[in-house]
Amino acid sequence: MDNHEEKHQRRIRYKGTHPKAYQDKYKELQPQKYADTVEKVMQKGSTPAGMHRSICVDEILEFLQITPGQIGLDATLGYGGHTLEMLKRLDFKGHMYAVDVDPFELPRTQSRLESLGYGPEILTIRQMNFSSINQILAESGPLNFILADLGVSSMQIDNPERGFTFKAEGPLDLRLNPKKGKSAADRLETISQDELECILRENSDEPNAKAIARAIVSQIRKGATIDTTTQLQQIIKNTLKSIPGSNSNEDIKKACQRCFQALRIDVNNEFEVLRKFLDNLPSALAEGGRVAILTFHSGEDRLVKKSFQSLFRDGVYGEIADEPIRASAEERSNNGRARSAKLRWAIKA
Repeated sequence: MDNHEEKHQRRIRYKGTHPKAYQDKYKELQPQKYADTVEKVMQKGSTPAGMHRSICVDEILEFLQITPGQIGLDATLGYGGHTLEMLKRLDFKGHMYAVDVDPFELPRTQSRLESLGYGPEILTIRQMNFSSINQILAESGPLNFILADLGVSSMQIDNPERGFTFKAEGPLDLRLNPKKGKSAADRLETISQDELECILRENSDEPNAKAIARAIVSQIRKGATIDTTTQLQQIIKNTLKSIPGSNSNEDIKKACQRCFQALRIDVNNEFEVLRKFLDNLPSALAEGGRVAILTFHSGEDRLVKKSFQSLFRDGVYGEIADEPIRASAEERSNNGRARSAKLRWAIKA
């Protein structure tokens, strides 16, 4: 075994909250047994661990205007909440396609939808990146409606083994498909301070990007490895503690969220994937076809906005949203993860 393989083996044997212990800590992972706990978490405006609540469902359905017999695509299947509601509108007439890159959550969602009666005769599911939607067209033909929810699903965020959360210690991974590409831990091993600062600033608008990047790269150069979510969290925390005006618990929490988001975007090439998806949209839509895209941070929203505006000026889209649609006040109050959501739409000319 070479040094890289040995290091990788050490990395995956992280210490900290084991997933089984995590299930004991977060009782809402067992909703049938702890229904009262689940209800209390939801009343606080939080999403119970392991549960996913689809966002802007009513607003999306109102815009898409799905009718039986149409052909549509959910470009980001996730838990399948949006897919299920769109399938209901089709009323077993027409066809729904859905894709997702996650090899772990996809089969679970497919099984769940099949148990509700949505099998291959009405629903086709593929494990693939949504940037390659043109691969679906040979089978589907032009699509009447497309939805892309760009948020990371709650099941991914709340599973410490995936490395998206710092609620519990886990390997610093952050890949949507852990079977491909480099993990965030591997990425940090060779990154320069300038590159990391750029990632933190451009991918999440982190105000203390320079100080945090310097601290992380300094640790790496001293021979330390940042293999776990809590190791990264601790470096960010220590850095902000030394910066006046940025060291409250809430400041530290938000900085951690931004830094994890920035690294996730980087390791998954999310902006590049989104650009390719937006470029492929016009050829995927039928005349009068409708597309709705739900974003959760400013970088995504800017890309969607600019693409829609450019293609509208070129006459590709006949109508686009003048302003993004936000989740209702009630939904934002009941679901904290809906607060940053922005929904933009376009209709092909």
